[in-house]
Amino acid sequence: MQRPGHLDPRSPFVLDTHELGRRPGSMRTDERTVPAPADLGTDVIGIPEGDDVELDLRLEAVMEGILVSGTVRGRAVGECVRCLGEVVEDVDVSLTELYVYPERAAAAADAGDDEEDVHELEGDLIDLEPVLRDTVVPALPFQPLCQPDCPGLCSECGARLADDPDHSHETLDPRWSALSGLVSQDDETKES
Repeated sequence: MQRPGHLDPRSPFVLDTHELGRRPGSMRTDERTVPAPADLGTDVIGIPEGDDVELDLRLEAVMEGILVSGTVRGRAVGECVRCLGEVVEDVDVSLTELYVYPERAAAAADAGDDEEDVHELEGDLIDLEPVLRDTVVPALPFQPLCQPDCPGLCSECGARLADDPDHSHETLDPRWSALSGLVSQDDETKES
C-alpha cells in the first residue's frame, strides 16, 4: 500500500531521476504517452480522462535540483459557448519546471523564501501530474468556439443559427400589440 505523501514509481506521471544523480549538467530525455488524469481542463473544455497525452521531456540536473522542460501534446474536447456544439482543440504547450532537492527547499524555507509553488523531489522521484495540470489548463481557451464567427443559438427558440442562416421569427413590437387585436376583429367583421 502506498503511504500518503509518497509517490508510486509505477505511475505514468512519476519520473525517476536516479540515473542523473546530483551531477549538474547530466541530462536525459524521456518520451512517453500517458493517459490523461481526471479533470485535466475546465467546465467547458478539457482533455478527456484516459485520452492520450504525449510528453516529450528533457530532465537536467542543476545545482538546485532537476529542471524538467519539454512539450505536452493532446486533444481537448469541449462545447462551444455560443451554440453548445462540439469543439476539438489540439493542445501543444511548453512545460518548464524546477524540482528542488528537499534540503534546498528546507534551506529556502528557513531563509524565509516563501515560494508557494515549489515542487520538491521525493527521493529520486518527480510527480509530474500537478505541473501537467498547471501547464495544460491555462493554455485551454477560456471561451471555446466551434468557429470564430459562430452565430450561436436563436434567443427565441434555441435553433442553431449556423444551420439556418436565414432563421428568423416574426416579432411584434409590444407597443403595437393592442392594435393587433383590432386587426383581428376587423378581419372577423369583413368575413361576416
